[in-house]
Amino acid sequence: MDFNGKKIVVIGMGKTGIAVAGFLGERGVKVSVTDEKSSDQWGEGFKGIAKAKWLEVGNYNKNILKDADMVIPSPGVPPYNELLVDALRKNIPVVSEIELAYRFIKTPMIAVTGTNGKTTVTTLLGEILKSSGRKTFVGGNIGNPLIEYAGSLQEAEFVVAEISSFQLQWIRKFRPFIAALLNITSDHIDYHGSFEEYRRIKFNIFANQTKNDFAILNAADPAQQEISRSILSRVAGFSSRKILQEGIFVKSDKIIFKMPEREEEQYPLGIISIPGLHNVENIMASIMAARFCGCARETIIDAITAFRGLPHRIEFAGEKNSVKFYDDSKGTNVGSVLRALETFDKPVVLLMGGRDKEGDFETLKPVLPTKAKKVILFGEARDRIVSLIGNNVPILKEAKLKEAVETAYKNAQPGDVILLSPGCASFDEFANYKERGNFFKEVVRNL
Repeated sequence: MDFNGKKIVVIGMGKTGIAVAGFLGERGVKVSVTDEKSSDQWGEGFKGIAKAKWLEVGNYNKNILKDADMVIPSPGVPPYNELLVDALRKNIPVVSEIELAYRFIKTPMIAVTGTNGKTTVTTLLGEILKSSGRKTFVGGNIGNPLIEYAGSLQEAEFVVAEISSFQLQWIRKFRPFIAALLNITSDHIDYHGSFEEYRRIKFNIFANQTKNDFAILNAADPAQQEISRSILSRVAGFSSRKILQEGIFVKSDKIIFKMPEREEEQYPLGIISIPGLHNVENIMASIMAARFCGCARETIIDAITAFRGLPHRIEFAGEKNSVKFYDDSKGTNVGSVLRALETFDKPVVLLMGGRDKEGDFETLKPVLPTKAKKVILFGEARDRIVSLIGNNVPILKEAKLKEAVETAYKNAQPGDVILLSPGCASFDEFANYKERGNFFKEVVRNL
């Protein structure tokens, strides 16, 4: 693709935007960059390109679009952003970073998306491939942007990419040879406008696949089953709840993998050390993708056995006076709260709150009486959550997370579990979910 002499506008100067600008500048593009924040607040990487002759720092208004040949928004820029709306009105092409990267990447790509679990599956699949001796790049929505790999020597045999709905919003030709959609529950409604639009964007991951590609779907999701009829690639389903004629499923104490023209394979459930039925589903999707890449069953088993999960995902955070604490700060939507609650056999003291993403908290109403003995709400969203979850379980409110943890501990009994699963973004009090989770663990240590 020849961009020489073109003007491309990059909106958003976080890690991805800076990487995109550098990639384009090295290819003869006149790059105009802008951000709502002033340039002194842009990422450290900006210093490396700030004085480049091809770079223009523009004001955050529609004038920056003059003579633009393309616009590339960073993932956090919503579709209703005034610059994007104006670009579309002027018929200026808008593409995402993953679309740009895809057009330059020659390595086979596995793309993983879903409301929950995508980081776990992306990370585990990368570990399996590396254990199999395959040189693998793992990135996308986690770690390094795809555009960084696109600009490298591309020495990997596989690219494993976590892909968010934000990134799928502006694709045109993006086509992974394996695409996995783990689950879809209500999330990012504030960004996409409706659950239906969010789901439609998620389905984009299959849009350009052909009969030579693979689509991994959740067989328990009726919407995914519906869309599977229009997918051109080879569809493979997974389910933790029912036996499938083909695909991968749980039977007794084993995971069974059955596909046409393949011998049936079994994987013992005992190799999985990370908690929760949702993680069994994550493991099943990883097994299928790894087998489609040619990894041996024995290598897959060894890699899963060694995998201990990721921080802030139902992570054990300590014990005080026989009260156990779990950090699920990555649980930023209601679906993840439900999955976290399902993990525990006994009722928990649930810590929930933060910055609301217009989550469907009313779906918790029938679940909380059986899974939570008390709910402690905190942050900006606490009053809205109260209005939606009802009063079938005792509820207390605190302004900040620290006070919420202390209140939960005061109200807990020996043997209880205190679970931080916020169901909200962290940005009212913290920079991100990692900072929130680490703060939670620090508060627990100091109780």
